[in-house]
Amino acid sequence: MKKQLLSGLIGLFAATPVLAMNLIETYEKAISYDSGIAGARATLDATEEATGVTRSFLLPQLSAFGGATHDDSDEPTSNDSYKILRYGLQLTQPLFRAEEWFRHDVSKLDTDAARADYNLAQQQLILDVATAYFNVLRANDALSTARATEAAIQRQYKQAQERFDVGLIAITAVFEARASFDDSKSLRIAAENDLNVAKERLARLTGEYATSVENLRQEFPLSRPTPMDPSVWEETALQQNWSIQSASHELAATEAQLKVAKAGHYPTLDLTASHVNSDLRGLGGFSGVQTQGGGTTTINSISLELNIPLYSGGGTQAGVRQQRALVRVSEQQLNTTQRDVRVDTRSLFLTVNNNIESASALERTIISRRSALEATRAGYEVGTRNIVEVLDAERAYYVALRDFANARYDYVVNSLRLKQSAGTLSPQDLVELNNWLSANAPGIEALANDDTTLSSQTMSQ
Repeated sequence: MKKQLLSGLIGLFAATPVLAMNLIETYEKAISYDSGIAGARATLDATEEATGVTRSFLLPQLSAFGGATHDDSDEPTSNDSYKILRYGLQLTQPLFRAEEWFRHDVSKLDTDAARADYNLAQQQLILDVATAYFNVLRANDALSTARATEAAIQRQYKQAQERFDVGLIAITAVFEARASFDDSKSLRIAAENDLNVAKERLARLTGEYATSVENLRQEFPLSRPTPMDPSVWEETALQQNWSIQSASHELAATEAQLKVAKAGHYPTLDLTASHVNSDLRGLGGFSGVQTQGGGTTTINSISLELNIPLYSGGGTQAGVRQQRALVRVSEQQLNTTQRDVRVDTRSLFLTVNNNIESASALERTIISRRSALEATRAGYEVGTRNIVEVLDAERAYYVALRDFANARYDYVVNSLRLKQSAGTLSPQDLVELNNWLSANAPGIEALANDDTTLSSQTMSQ
């Protein structure tokens, strides 16, 4: 799993050119637009370059230098004036610098942590895109059921008004129908706003407003998680979850930083080689030698420089104690992350199965609610039911439609969340999901209007 999830993504899409998927198009736009994934990529680039910086302190350092000195002497016994020009090259090769070696190890571990964070950001983008996309579908279905509820109650209101006009019912029935109609209208207005908000949140990821999205097909199967053992999912998550891997690398980096702090007690050894030219220009005598115009001296040297730290005011020991405390912090953060992932994974496993059970029950509820609605309407026609019962049956029927749609969308999103928690979520999951999306797929109301189609919905128990 230690690979970038976006690698090979273009090839993945090219391998399935027939799947013209709105969800995939949304994801492709989000990859190039979302600031979160761009920031994670930039952070990874920065930490990778930091590794090169720390490595440079272990490699040879070559520098050029130069300088000029001008002296005038007004002593009674001499009147000398001369200039000295010094220039050359110096090469330093660290032979033993434990602190820099450990610091280089820290930078490599920081890079591993940043790579895990980047992979986590990629998975989060997949989940965010899918959640926002299906929230648009969810809001669209909620608006469809709200409009259907409003239209159905409006018909009941008109019928009640007509019956009252001919003296068949009391005015209270008209008031009840009107109140229900006004309430359904307010719910429809709220549903329209929810749909607009859902589209705004999808545009937040892509930078573009979607005019329409493809629907989830009626025959979309709600399959059980494979394997059907929460312990297996938990074990996979503990090994592959990117949050855990990031926290593990952070702990290792903190432990390596402790070695850096302890290395403040260690000696350093450097090999230094230099080539120095000195030019003397001037009049008079210098060190008992008549230069009469100057001379050039060349010095080549090789030396070993040993530095042994003896006392630094207690700063090194304080730094070690500080870093030990930071190691304990990282250990507890890792423990917390592992516990959270363990609980989240098992909870999502249970939730996905619950979504399947709920959708199956709601599927049957829709048929029962419609049968109850038809019976209530017939009873109202013959006078055995009142208008309040009819209105309640209308609302209950469309609530069942909405809840069934939500159960399916909850299943899709929670299945992706379960895979993210296990560390296995990838763009391939979106590609496979797009097999069940179609621009021609009917909405939830059409799904419920056919008992045969609804009851034959495939749900793997």
